[in-house]
Amino acid sequence: MKFIHLSDLHIGKQLHHYSLIEDQAHILSEVTGRVKELAPDAVVIAGDIYDKSVPSAEAVSMFDEFLTALAEIRPAVKVLIISGNHDSAQRLDYAGRILRRQNIYIAGSVPSGKDEYLKKVTLSDEFGEVDFYLLPFLKPGYVRGVFADEEDVPETYSDAVRRILGREEIDTEKRNVLISHQFYTGNGNAPDTCDSEMFSVGGIDNVDISPLLPFEYVALGHLHGAQQVQVPSVRYCGTLLKYSVSEAAHMKSLHVVKLGAKGVAPEVEQIPLHPLRDVRRVRGELKEIVEHASPDNRDDYISVTLTDETDPYRPKEQLEKVYSHILEIRIDNTRTRKRLEDFHDEAVIADPLTIFSDFYQEIQGRALSEEERGYLESVLEKVKGE
Repeated sequence: MKFIHLSDLHIGKQLHHYSLIEDQAHILSEVTGRVKELAPDAVVIAGDIYDKSVPSAEAVSMFDEFLTALAEIRPAVKVLIISGNHDSAQRLDYAGRILRRQNIYIAGSVPSGKDEYLKKVTLSDEFGEVDFYLLPFLKPGYVRGVFADEEDVPETYSDAVRRILGREEIDTEKRNVLISHQFYTGNGNAPDTCDSEMFSVGGIDNVDISPLLPFEYVALGHLHGAQQVQVPSVRYCGTLLKYSVSEAAHMKSLHVVKLGAKGVAPEVEQIPLHPLRDVRRVRGELKEIVEHASPDNRDDYISVTLTDETDPYRPKEQLEKVYSHILEIRIDNTRTRKRLEDFHDEAVIADPLTIFSDFYQEIQGRALSEEERGYLESVLEKVKGE
């Protein structure tokens, strides 16, 4: 069984003030070409199809063209899609029955009632059946209706995922694959994150990977850097493109997963991708940076750090003459470093919950109670999701 693991397309995204539609069209075309070449059994897309819950017409059109191109490939390829935290579950679910006739299976919404279960797609190869379970992005509140008749309902993200998977009665004698879009941690260790990802409010959206370990492979979405979580079979594939300066050092690739017989570890091949434009950090004196511009790199998205000790003449104008997509210009020299040293207190970026807790302590002279803290967490969680 061979399938391609994608996630976090973020169609319609902007990088600073630049639209990435042209870049995304280029990379999706490369993916389509690879699918034709590799002839996988399935293409898995683990959430965040769009960058906004209400995508632009241009973004919707691009995804439509991508799905149409995949549906036209012969031999036919199954396409399995879940919603991410950036997507509108209801919008993705639209026309799901019609799309299924074209081998496109979409799970936009998680189960919300006791009679609802995860969407399951079963494929077969020479070793037998493989069950793919589609678990869209969820919050505990999304699934409380499933457990309404029980004594307790899930209050944490980990509990919600564990209990939703537990009620599926998964046949562990078969090979099983999970597609999920959450922030998973293993043994308390958080995976690597970058600036373009949503900032967690106090870590309350972390999900422990324990319920995922029985699966042969877990195709994750949400984080932009390709990485495994504790074990090689639980893996984020990362984005197809670099979506922030903090991703400049990432090596973006296409993840091709091969499943053998039951009990045999999956193989994951990472095929390098070729973006229309790279995202780069450049550092040095203005003259040096200008001289290094070439036809091969002048259209890249660049973050510039100037180290000139003497302020150069109109640096932005000089840079714009040779580079077409400047993201930011920073200054790092003796003067700016001295200015930073003058600040005795080191600036610390804290999460909103910690900031408000400290403020409350200072104003009220006491710490937040457990009830107050729980209420604040729920408010911040609601704001984060909007």
